[in-house]
Amino acid sequence: MADWQNNRVFPGALIGLGLALAGLFVAQGLAGVRNGPSVVTVRGVSERDVVADLATWTIATQANGSDLAIVQGKADADADAVRKFLSANGFTAEEIQPRGSSVNQYFDNSRGQLNITIRQRFLARTTNIERMQKAFANQAEMIRQGVALDSDMGGVSYSFTKLNDVKPEMIAEATKSAREAAGQFARDSDTRVGGIRQATQGLFSITGRDGETGMGTDTPYQKVRVVTTVEFKLD
Repeated sequence: MADWQNNRVFPGALIGLGLALAGLFVAQGLAGVRNGPSVVTVRGVSERDVVADLATWTIATQANGSDLAIVQGKADADADAVRKFLSANGFTAEEIQPRGSSVNQYFDNSRGQLNITIRQRFLARTTNIERMQKAFANQAEMIRQGVALDSDMGGVSYSFTKLNDVKPEMIAEATKSAREAAGQFARDSDTRVGGIRQATQGLFSITGRDGETGMGTDTPYQKVRVVTTVEFKLD
C-alpha cells in the first residue's frame, strides 16, 4: 500500500515543480516587459497650399448621322473648329494634340436607318494655368459653332508637378509636429522625449482647397498633405 502511495506522490511532485518553474519564467518575462524601454507612438502632420503648374484638357466631340461621308465631313469641321478655338485662346500648335477617333454604327430597325457616330478627342496641354481657365470658361463658343462636346469623355485636369521639391521640408515639418506631440505625452508622464525608435512616412495626398471638393486635380488651387507615424523613446 505504501509503495502505491509513493508512486503517486513522486509524479505529483514533478508536476508541482514544473508549474512552479513555469510561473517563475512567466514572472521573469513580465518583469522584462515592465522594465523594457518606454516608448510613445504619435503622428505628425504637414500641409502646404500650392498652385498647379500644369493643366491638360481633353476635348471630346461627336458627330452623328446616317450617311458616313456627311458624318465624316461634320467630324472634320468639328476638328477644325476645336483647333481654331484653342488657337484664338493662346494655345500653340504644339500644345494641341489629336488623341484619336472612333466610329460606331448600328442599324435602327424601328426607324429603318443606319446610325453613325464619330467621336474624336483632342488634348490641350499648357503650363499657363490662367490661359487654360479662360479657355475652359469660354468653351460655349465651340458649341455655338455647332460642335457637340461630349462632357462624359472630357474635362480639365490640374497637376502639381513639383512635389519632389517640397517633400523634404514637409517630411521635416511632419517629424517636428510628431515630436511636439510626443513632448506633451512626456510632460504628462514626467519623462523626456528621446531618440526616434522607428518612423513610417505616409503617402502624400493632394486635394482641393478653399472650399473646393472632389479630387485635387479638379482645381489648380490644391493642398498637399503628409502624415508620418513616429515612435519615440521616453527617458
